[in-house]
Formats: sequence, structure tokens, C-alpha cells
Amino acid sequence: MSTNTDCRQIQSNFPDYLIGDLDVKTVDSIQEHVTACTSCRRELEELTGTWTQLGILPEEQPGPNLRKNFYTMLESIHQGVESSPLKKLLNSLKIKNVWEKLWPRRPVYQFVFSVVFLFIGLTVGYFIQSGPQESSEITQLRRQNQEINQQLAISLLNQDSPSQRLKGLTWSSRLEKPGNQILEALLHTLNNDPNINVRLSAVDALYLFADFSMVKKGLIQSLQNQNSPMVQIALIDLLVQIREKQAVESLKQLIKKNKLNPQVKQRARSSLEKLL
Repeated sequence: MSTNTDCRQIQSNFPDYLIGDLDVKTVDSIQEHVTACTSCRRELEELTGTWTQLGILPEEQPGPNLRKNFYTMLESIHQGVESSPLKKLLNSLKIKNVWEKLWPRRPVYQFVFSVVFLFIGLTVGYFIQSGPQESSEITQLRRQNQEINQQLAISLLNQDSPSQRLKGLTWSSRLEKPGNQILEALLHTLNNDPNINVRLSAVDALYLFADFSMVKKGLIQSLQNQNSPMVQIALIDLLVQIREKQAVESLKQLIKKNKLNPQVKQRARSSLEKLL
């Protein structure tokens, strides 16, 4: 059981942990402690939510206990809840604050965003002025707009800054029909990103595209490659959420690992029962 001294020491490192400014050994120590300590895990989740509201982090990184509700929220957004009259009213009241968070500070990103918004404006104007006979051209414009959004997300995912890569994940969630290139980029981020928060956010981003066969296969394969207990638990919860029965064999192999974290092994066993 963790002592109060251990918890205070772990919690003192939370700010640097959230921005990815810790060495690998310290990060592993925090992940192991948070996985086993309910109090510190709750403290980390609350701190992450607070930083998100202040604009320090681009979006909330839910812990294992929050993921089921978080996936439900994402699904609601994906189905169009964001377009409700109440949401439009709230957005209009907060538009200035949201714009300040979204608008990048670096000139190169400002230019890219300006091009994207200009293209969106031209597309909307063209749509308003066009008749039904020009629907094929409108479809082509929408496809081009989709491609621009996808390339922007991929560009952000390749940046050195963890916060920029998190923005890339957020941007990817706006894609209605993602291509293989963005799906491969998301899976690569999940498997290889050095920042734990980015990998956790990649799990959440991939939830929206879990209907794609390559994503399902990639999630199952990633479960065997991950060494972070928090990411392993997030992946297990996601596979159960989407009822992916092909993950059964992967869960069985995971349970057999001698050095597997006890909490991960317990979660894998209970999830295996749900899928069988």
C-alpha cells in the first residue's frame, strides 16, 4: 500500500508529467503508482480536467474509470449532438475563448489554418450559390476539404511538441471519412509516441473509427506491444466497449505474461469474461 509520503512525492510530479517533461524512469514510476493508487489516480484526473478548462491542455485525458462515459460522450458528438440549438447557443457565448485556444501561435500553423478556413468559406459560398445540378462539383469540393483536414491532422501528429500532437488527435476526430493514411498515422501514434498522454488520447481518437477493420486489427496488435499499464487498461476497455470478440486470444496471451501489472491482469480477466 502507498504511504502518504509516496503519494505526495508522486503528486508533486503531476504538472511535469502532464506536459511530458519527465525522464522515462520517473514516468514509469508515476504510471505504476497511479495504476495501483485510487487516490492519486483521482487526483491526476481532476488536475487534468482543471488544466483542460484553463487551456493548458487541449483536451481531457480520462483515466480508466472515466473511459466508458467518455466513449459514450464521443459517440454522441459523432452523431450530431454538437449541432443542437443549446450547443450552438453555448458556443456563441464562448466563441472568443474557444477561438483563442484553437488559434495557433506559430506563424506557420497560422498560415495553414488560414488556408483551411478560406477554403471552407469558399466551399460554403459555392454551396449556397449552386443549384441541384451542380451537386457533383459540391461533392468534389467536400472531398478536397476532407483531404485538407486530413493532411493538417497528419502534419500536427508529426510535430515535436506533445501539445501539437494532441491537437492533431483532436483535429482527426473531425474527419467523417478518414483515409488509410490518417488511420495509419493514428495507430503509429498509439504504438510509438513517447508521451503517455498522447498515446492515451490516440486510444480515444481511434474509438471513433473502430468500425474500420484495420483499426480493430491495429488495436488488438497494440495491446501486445504496449508496456504502459494505463494504456493497456485503456485499450482493454475500448475493445470491450466495441465488443471486439477477436481480441479474446490477445487477452489470453496478455494474461499469461509473467511481469504483467496485477491491475492490468485483473482487468484483462474480467474483460475476457465479458467477451466470451
